[in-house]
Amino acid sequence: MEGAHGTARKVDTVARRDMILRAAVRVFARQGFAATRVEDVAAEAGVAKGSVYLCFDSRDALLVAAFEEYAAQAQAVIQQARSGAGDGLERLASLVRSVVDTVAAEPELARILVDLWAARRRGEATGVDIRAVYREYRAVIAELLADAEAEGISRAGVGEGHAAVVVGAIEGCVLQWIVDPALPIAEPAAPIVDVCVEGLRRRGAA
Repeated sequence: MEGAHGTARKVDTVARRDMILRAAVRVFARQGFAATRVEDVAAEAGVAKGSVYLCFDSRDALLVAAFEEYAAQAQAVIQQARSGAGDGLERLASLVRSVVDTVAAEPELARILVDLWAARRRGEATGVDIRAVYREYRAVIAELLADAEAEGISRAGVGEGHAAVVVGAIEGCVLQWIVDPALPIAEPAAPIVDVCVEGLRRRGAA
């Protein structure tokens, strides 16, 4: 019986932590990290401020946990691009669609990323390394482009600079969507693939 009760308490703790983290993501997205207090997260979650501190020792810890969740999703997309079926350009097209789908499914996380980018531009410390995610996206896209060149289906000379353009196209569409929610976020995937993937295809390559 003690084991069963212990398991139940563990499940309750995990569920409470997840509930608080979900609340923090909503508040960060709505108010921005700099303007958010732990009290705001507690109110959003419907718990006492002390309950938040039982799961996260600071507001920064909440932000790091939210970012780690996004980073885990990014890793899954990157791994699929590296190990999935298809040639380099097909896997790149799938990666673009997967990233856009992830953003559409997790709009609050997307808004937090933009807030973190702006904070970095202002020179503010946030405790997360957003550069690492961008670097890994550029790296995997460069790998896919190298595969496509080796397969003879892409134009010669594509590389990390082109990878940065692909990432920029995705991020640019996300930023437009955050500023203007009327933009259907899932629809830009096809134009991005058309311009940034098919535009790199070698002439005559099927």
